[in-house]
Amino acid sequence: MKLKETTVEKHYLYRGKIVNFRCDDVLLPDGTPCKREVVEHPGGASVLCVREGKILLVKQFRYAYGEELYEIPAGKLERGEDPAAAAVRELEEETGIRARVRMLYLLYPTPGYTDEKLYVFEAEDAEEGTRKLDEGEFLNVCWMPLARAYELVRKGGIRDGKTIVAVLTYLLDHPGIV
Repeated sequence: MKLKETTVEKHYLYRGKIVNFRCDDVLLPDGTPCKREVVEHPGGASVLCVREGKILLVKQFRYAYGEELYEIPAGKLERGEDPAAAAVRELEEETGIRARVRMLYLLYPTPGYTDEKLYVFEAEDAEEGTRKLDEGEFLNVCWMPLARAYELVRKGGIRDGKTIVAVLTYLLDHPGIV
């Protein structure tokens, strides 16, 4: 059975600084009409940086959840920006760490309603640089032992999806750390 749905018409309900919101008319694989709500997002790039058994994390307040979250450094892609360049930029802006990056995987954070693509990179040859936070950006930087990060993932203290996947992937690729 073919699973592809066909867009009949896109209806933009909101166009914002970061996201757009549509409610599209769609045909299901059997020809039945339906609506699909879509949040358009330019995508993001994030960086897993591990040094001497510690993972580089940022902690920041996330308004939508009303709480502070631990996350690997990440940021929104600018229109047409290369994801690797964005990862390098965000890593230095948020943490002051300069590095080359290597692509680990592409993650679809919420495929049920958004087209966001999140590129996850690993930092290589990391060295200290200068932090350059964006205007209105407030966050704390910490180097957390991987065993502690794993414990927080297991106990729900780290809830950010990209960070959970990055921590667990790293630990699967480097057995014996925890």
